[in-house]
Amino acid sequence: MKQLVVISGKGGTGKTVFTASLAALSAGLNPGDNKVVMADCDVDAADLHLLLSPDVKEKHDFKSGVTAFIDKDKCIQCGLCERLCRFDAISKDFTVDTVSCEGCSFCANACPEQAIEMKENLSGQWFISETRFGIMVHAKLGIAEENSGKLVTLVREQSKRIAEKNNSDWIIIDGSPGIGCPVIASLSGVDCAVIVTEPTLSGLHDAQRVVAVARHFNVSVIMVVNKYDLNVDVTEQIERYCQEENIAFAGKIEFNKIVVEAMVNRKTIVEYCNEDITASIKNIWDKICHYILSK
Repeated sequence: MKQLVVISGKGGTGKTVFTASLAALSAGLNPGDNKVVMADCDVDAADLHLLLSPDVKEKHDFKSGVTAFIDKDKCIQCGLCERLCRFDAISKDFTVDTVSCEGCSFCANACPEQAIEMKENLSGQWFISETRFGIMVHAKLGIAEENSGKLVTLVREQSKRIAEKNNSDWIIIDGSPGIGCPVIASLSGVDCAVIVTEPTLSGLHDAQRVVAVARHFNVSVIMVVNKYDLNVDVTEQIERYCQEENIAFAGKIEFNKIVVEAMVNRKTIVEYCNEDITASIKNIWDKICHYILSK
């Protein structure tokens, strides 16, 4: 079983659309064979489900962190908690602002009447679903909730458990953009990271940052340039960078308005059309497979 994560240094490069096509190609002609398990680890803004139309089979709560709650029956309104809270999360009427509360538990430990209880937060949900390509594990982090890296780890653990149970060949992971905690959690222990970038200076700069993160964790990388023909000069600059840094280059995907048509119809590109862009993605997938399997 091989684990492949698709990441990008910045948002808007086409990472998720590309990941969905890889899921379709890895499933092959018989998607019912469970050859691939998909994991949407972009939990802060999950959208892989928009293309794969999952049928949710299991739904679970994700709890992380704690928030203070004051028991009004026990509280004697001594004001100690209000004075001690450095986050100003406790108001004059001794209610807790759940957004401001950082869950440090200092107020609960200091309360002379033990009137403050630290309760675990419901931070989001995670799902196990069936798609036309196989099983997908995905999640939704609540608004303004933290610990997205912990939720990413949970999604990956569940996808690995399912893949091992079904003897799957691939785990295809849709990672988060950027270089933060969710990206690090997505990278851990994978066989390869596919970096999707775009032919802009910001795209190149952010790709360089995410390459550095991947290499820090000893994860090999392979580069893909999406919409390369929008700026051929920068595309050539990206290719030179890959040569200089000894980064494998999987290929280039041209700009094509049919991508939008495919998304509107909730289809992957390789399902929706047989144009040159589909041939490009298939060729890139072949190179990725060769790269990973030859390691």
